[in-house]
Amino acid sequence: MDDRIIATSFTEEDVDYERTLRPKRLDEFIGQARVKDSLDLFIAAAKNRGEALDHVMLSGPPGLGKTTLAGIIANELGVGIKVTSGPAIERAGDLAAILTNLQPSDVLFIDEIHRLHRQVEEILYPAMEDFELDIIIGKGPSARSLRLELPHFTMVGATTRQGLITSPLRDRFGVNCRFDYYANDELDEIIKRSAAILDVAIDSAGALEVARRSRGTPRVANRLLKRVRDYAQVKGDGHITKDIADKALAFLEVDEFGLDRTDRQILHTLIEKFAGAPVGLNTLAASIGEETETLEDVYEPYLLQLGFIQRTPRGRVATERACRHLGLDNPNAAGQSSENQLF
Repeated sequence: MDDRIIATSFTEEDVDYERTLRPKRLDEFIGQARVKDSLDLFIAAAKNRGEALDHVMLSGPPGLGKTTLAGIIANELGVGIKVTSGPAIERAGDLAAILTNLQPSDVLFIDEIHRLHRQVEEILYPAMEDFELDIIIGKGPSARSLRLELPHFTMVGATTRQGLITSPLRDRFGVNCRFDYYANDELDEIIKRSAAILDVAIDSAGALEVARRSRGTPRVANRLLKRVRDYAQVKGDGHITKDIADKALAFLEVDEFGLDRTDRQILHTLIEKFAGAPVGLNTLAASIGEETETLEDVYEPYLLQLGFIQRTPRGRVATERACRHLGLDNPNAAGQSSENQLF
């Protein structure tokens, strides 16, 4: 069994599983009402004018549906979509090859756009703003610049760290959509929809229990549903009830707040190993054997949202609420109060 339910990499089986559950249209997409309403209006306006949709930035924590929504945008526009990611585009020539193969009004989706190389990013500026591509032909004194006309296209960029995107690139996106964590009733609806697609028998109480422990994230909800389904088929009659969900999630070491073993390890490290004192991100990551970027992007946002950790000028600290949840005494309550005042 994986130590981490919220995996940062996916097997081929996981990818196929998630694709079957992805909605294809805006009216099938559950949650993010403000984002949906905005995109619905902008897409309708672009279609009425017969123009490409303005460039769209999708930002927010992992697993909230940014990639799914990029596909929906292309479907609603009735155009093709090219999918890539920031780290995959290593050279300016790679991006030029993608851009020159776009058809009019196509969608170019770049995941993790904050990880684009700077020299690649500079190629995007005229492409996004003027729909032109500057190519350098030759080397040395004989080198010359060639400007190519590009079809009008829609760039959709997705990022978990919008603050790392440079201002010149960010300013070229006309539509900026911020994703928020999902409410339990929205996740409950997502789980019931996924269960119907997967032909899994689940009652309302069972679906709500899985939703409550899904960290406000549809990707986690669907992955937990898959694990709970396996447990129900082996340990029960295949029907997911609240009792079966409780037992399955306890087996997976996912508690009532949706915290798994790694989340609790982070909190125990802050409270016990460092006696409640502020801990730098690099030190904390090294202490639990995790990458700094993974800790900051995957683990920390949800713990912050729950109020279990705080960022202070000197580092991360566990809160009194986290101590109560783990049944531990806060070793530095007075010092933490002082840090909060400084913060």
